[in-house]
Amino acid sequence: MRTGAAPQTPTDSALKWLMAALSVFTLAMTVPQVWTIWVDREAGGVSVWSWGAYWLSAAVWFAYGLKRGDPNLYLPCIGWLLLDGAVVAGALIVR
Repeated sequence: MRTGAAPQTPTDSALKWLMAALSVFTLAMTVPQVWTIWVDREAGGVSVWSWGAYWLSAAVWFAYGLKRGDPNLYLPCIGWLLLDGAVVAGALIVR
């Protein structure tokens, strides 16, 4: 907690938990796409532009989270950078 920050309320704690759970859930939902590309060697219909935009967004959120010193922002972005990067790289290689 940063100096001068207001104490967390039960609503803040619940929201923090929900955000963490959604981060894990959405990362897990991306694993099948990575699997399909890298294991099944199937990248048909995968938009490199879209996934590249997701990667860029994760990179910006990662930098913002680091700047703010907020692990709730930057830690999930590590997973996004890895997974989105795997989709982009795989789509370019498998095609």
